[in-house]
Amino acid sequence: MFRYLLSSLLVFAVSSLVFAQYDPKALQILDAMSSKYKAMGSFKADFSYNLESPASGINETYKGSIVVKNEKFHLNLGTQEVINDGNTVYTYLKETNEVNIANYEPDEGEITPTEIYTMYKKGFKYLYAEEVTEGGQAYDVIDLVPEDKNKQFFKIKITIHKKDKTVKRWKIFEKNGNRYTYDIKSFVPNHAVTEQFFKWDKSKHPGVQVVDLR
Repeated sequence: MFRYLLSSLLVFAVSSLVFAQYDPKALQILDAMSSKYKAMGSFKADFSYNLESPASGINETYKGSIVVKNEKFHLNLGTQEVINDGNTVYTYLKETNEVNIANYEPDEGEITPTEIYTMYKKGFKYLYAEEVTEGGQAYDVIDLVPEDKNKQFFKIKITIHKKDKTVKRWKIFEKNGNRYTYDIKSFVPNHAVTEQFFKWDKSKHPGVQVVDLR
C-alpha cells in the first residue's frame, strides 16, 4: 500500500512539473498575443531600454524606436541604427560614422525584434507567473525558459496587456547577472511605411566607413 501511494505521488509530481513547464494558460495568452501581431501589416513602437549590470555597476536607460514589417525592421537606439531588409543587416555606429554589413542569419531561439512575438513556439518552456496592475490596466506576466541550458540567458519575462494582448514589456535575465528591460511607451499598429525605409542609403551618410562582414 505504501509503495503504491509513493508511486502515485511520484507520478503526480512529475506530471505537475511537466504541466508547469508548458502551462496551457500561458500558451493561450501567448497564442492570442502572437495572432494579434501577425495580423498587422506593420507596426511602430517607441520604447525605453534599461541595462542593469551589477558586476560592472551599470544601470543605464536609453530611448529607442522601431518599425517592423514581416521579417524587416528599422531600429534606432541611442548611437546605433540597425536596418534589416530581410536578407542583410546594416548596423550604423553614429559616433564613428561606421556601418557593419552582415548577412541576416538568425539562430534558432535568437531574440530579435521580429521574433519576440513568436519565439516561444519552439525551444522554450512557458509558465504563467502572475497578474499585475499598472496605471489602472491589468497585465499577464509570463516566464519563458529556454530548453537549451547553454543559452546565455536563463529567462525572459513578458508582460502582456490582459485586454488587447499587446506586449507592454519584456525583460531578459542573463546568467552573468545582467538584466535587459524593454518597456513599450507608445505603439502604432499597421504603421504606414515604404520598402525603402528598410534599405541602407549610403548617400545619407557621407564619408561613412563600410565594414563588410559577409
